[in-house]
Amino acid sequence: MIKNVVKETLSDNWYTLYKYAYDYKKKDGLWERQEREAYDRGNGAAILLINKEKQRIILTEQFRMPTFVNGNASGLMVEVCAGLLDGDEPEACIKKEVEEETGYKINKVQKVFESYMSPGSVTEILYFFIGEYEEKMKIGEGGGAEDETENIEVLELPFERAISWIKEGKIKDAKTIMLIQYAQLNNLF
Repeated sequence: MIKNVVKETLSDNWYTLYKYAYDYKKKDGLWERQEREAYDRGNGAAILLINKEKQRIILTEQFRMPTFVNGNASGLMVEVCAGLLDGDEPEACIKKEVEEETGYKINKVQKVFESYMSPGSVTEILYFFIGEYEEKMKIGEGGGAEDETENIEVLELPFERAISWIKEGKIKDAKTIMLIQYAQLNNLF
């Protein structure tokens, strides 16, 4: 399907931006030269923390510069807890991220699916989890890792409010919408 792949590094600052040139075989059997850029930021994991008894979930809110420059006046995004794998297995990564971002120490998570989030330009695959939390699991304040300048606010809210926030446009993050809809479709509440 493709051959003669040439890879060029365009930027290696925060993450890596590559330019690929390659020959692509079309359905009619003819070959054409194509060029694409791909942003490699590594793979990640995301989790929806749920408390079935209280009918509540944990979300986070933090500033996201790319949304600010694309019309989100405050730059703030409501999201599920998530992070890059950074060499960890997805399950280990998400447990670490939950503790750093929310202050909860959870032991059991369930992987529910995985997805490429923007396959036309980003190499990342995201592993999606569901995890249950209780108050007794709270061991810290959360807010993110000190060295990552995240400044995360932890939000605990009724599941039904999260559904409303999607409808109202207060939640615009794809991974968050996907996990909330997964919970809704699978009757987790």
